[in-house]
Amino acid sequence: MRHYRTQRGLTLDRLGELVDTVPSQLSLIENGKREPKLSLLTRIGEALGVELAELLRSEPPDERSALELELARYQRSSLYAKTNLPVVKVPRGTPTPMLEALVGLHRELARAASEKIATPEEARRANTELRAWMRERDNYLPEIERTAEQLVAKTGHTSGALTHREVSIMAEQLGFTLIYVSDLPRSTRSITDLPGGKIYLPPSSIPGGHGLRSMALQAIAHRVLGHTPPGDYENFLRQRLEINYFAACCLMPESAAVAYLAQAKKNRELAVEDFRDAFGVTQESAAQRFTNLATRHLDLRVHFLRVGDDGAIYRAYENDGLPLPTDVTGAVEGQYACRKWIARSALSQASHTTEISQYTDTPAGTFWCSTQTGTAGSEAFSITFGVPFDDAKWFRGRETTNRAKSFCPDPECCRNPPTDLASHWSGNAWPSARLHAHVLSPLPEGEFPGVDDNELYEFLERHSQG
Repeated sequence: MRHYRTQRGLTLDRLGELVDTVPSQLSLIENGKREPKLSLLTRIGEALGVELAELLRSEPPDERSALELELARYQRSSLYAKTNLPVVKVPRGTPTPMLEALVGLHRELARAASEKIATPEEARRANTELRAWMRERDNYLPEIERTAEQLVAKTGHTSGALTHREVSIMAEQLGFTLIYVSDLPRSTRSITDLPGGKIYLPPSSIPGGHGLRSMALQAIAHRVLGHTPPGDYENFLRQRLEINYFAACCLMPESAAVAYLAQAKKNRELAVEDFRDAFGVTQESAAQRFTNLATRHLDLRVHFLRVGDDGAIYRAYENDGLPLPTDVTGAVEGQYACRKWIARSALSQASHTTEISQYTDTPAGTFWCSTQTGTAGSEAFSITFGVPFDDAKWFRGRETTNRAKSFCPDPECCRNPPTDLASHWSGNAWPSARLHAHVLSPLPEGEFPGVDDNELYEFLERHSQG
């Protein structure tokens, strides 16, 4: 309507006279804020010299009108509202190239926001690329190793498990005090008050336990490593990897850890559980830390898996050729481990207190693995560390007689059901699958992706006043 009115050189006042309607009503109609009666719309069409059908068409009458409408839609969106920028009105004399530039900026803003929450595709792609990047480096980051070693040394720590007091000293040397509170926002693991020099952490049922030390070290790592708010999943995951790596380096310093493992290898008594107990950490932390040091310092190619009680792989690393299952993008997370692997079969065994070892023949060769199971809440999981057959000689548990054959990724190995069961139940069953909620979780928008900004700032305001 506006297009044909301005094309005819009519003002709202003049059109109002022709159709016997006040200009303010016509303005509301043009701006989409009022629905006209068919009789009025017919009179408007006659006054403008166009068919009623032309006024009712959903397509813009020309390219410029399309741009104006697109700009208006973008400026009405919640995405634009979050920018707190003013709405730009486009006068009739605005050059078309300027209008195209404005629309182009809005398109890019929408595209970036869409890509940012493209879960799980974006997260899985970023995670796959990050794992490949670490594999190229044998899971070893020397700069973080050196930084952590220096900071730990300044606390006076010499050997054994890093104490909670030593972690507190490290924080103090960096200008921070560790404070434990019970009201952290659910979307945060820790919060650092930069001006106040405080790091807020959740309380622990075991004061000084591994989880609390690790979480404090991860919070410290953000400052030590110079992190800034991540803008996408790639940076978010890279930062998470780096703070976990830093915490592991502090809890199991490179020089002490390598000396311990080298002696154990010399004695042919390498064992993740011994490494775990020597530094007072969890089985998972010890196994992951072993992968950081094994190739660079012990000349060992290794693999690591965390597998849930449903058989899905939650974390994985390998540089020894273990044939991990992947999807078409190369992602491992969420894929099902072979039922023949000890990482999965151990979950159904009675003993959950000691490591269980097994040799597994695969299309890529034979591998020795050692697995221990545990629970997180109500869900069980397994932690597996392994090496190719030739390197099993360095590990305790190499004498195991447990042996299995895996033909995965051949579906006949463990994915396809027996023929008799398939023929009996096919078409006669309808299961309702349980959804992994995290698979659909986007990275929320905000200054700190993944964190509820409102809860964060309310928390800081509450505690700064206290």
